[in-house]
Amino acid sequence: MKTKEIHSKTILSSSQVYDYAINPYVGCQHACSYCYARFMKRFSGHKEPWGEFVDVKINAPDLLLKEIKKKRRGDVWLSGVCDPYQPLEKKYQLTRKCLELLIQNNWPVIIQTRSPLVLRDLDILNKTENLQAGLTITSANDEIRKIFEPQAPPIKDRLRAVEQLHRHGIRTYVMIAPILPEAEDLIGSLEGKVDYIIIDRMNYHYADWVYAKYGWGDKKTDDYFRMTANKILIECKKRGMDCRFAY
Repeated sequence: MKTKEIHSKTILSSSQVYDYAINPYVGCQHACSYCYARFMKRFSGHKEPWGEFVDVKINAPDLLLKEIKKKRRGDVWLSGVCDPYQPLEKKYQLTRKCLELLIQNNWPVIIQTRSPLVLRDLDILNKTENLQAGLTITSANDEIRKIFEPQAPPIKDRLRAVEQLHRHGIRTYVMIAPILPEAEDLIGSLEGKVDYIIIDRMNYHYADWVYAKYGWGDKKTDDYFRMTANKILIECKKRGMDCRFAY
């Protein structure tokens, strides 16, 4: 893993998903095979494979303090093209520091992560009602997770994290995105632990080699995603759970 500390010029970026996005890191140690953020490599100047480099924006909190005083208040997504709680966050605590500033200034925050490290910040997450925290979980089968997301935390740890967040009164969600094999079996494990679920299909081709290697070509077709999304929706309706489509 190549780690480099850098000084960024800006930190509160416009987003097509929410009003703003904050990415304290360039690159992601989770190295998920399908990740759309792999396109960032073209702009980072790195020659290393995706998942083997991270640039750390060590001035992110200082930049944010200046920018929230100048920009119109809006929803902030942590994060769009990296995981805000990837392992390096334990050392640098940039996500925590940015969260503290956003919460102190009453900015709405939407956290999206794969990591139980988010529980470290329960002490500050509880200081606002204007915050949502979500865990991305893409399959109910941890063997599937190991194939597509070998460096990401185990499914059971993510389920435990989202349950704990929910128990602390934080508005929680799970992103089943992208839908991987056996994603439909997740719903029973989420009942009573989330406020809503978002589902999305595989929209990129970075992981085509994985499907080819395991003979899963039929599991990345339009019909497969439509059928699986329908199964998820039916299971959610049975349990009275809010399920939303991202596509």
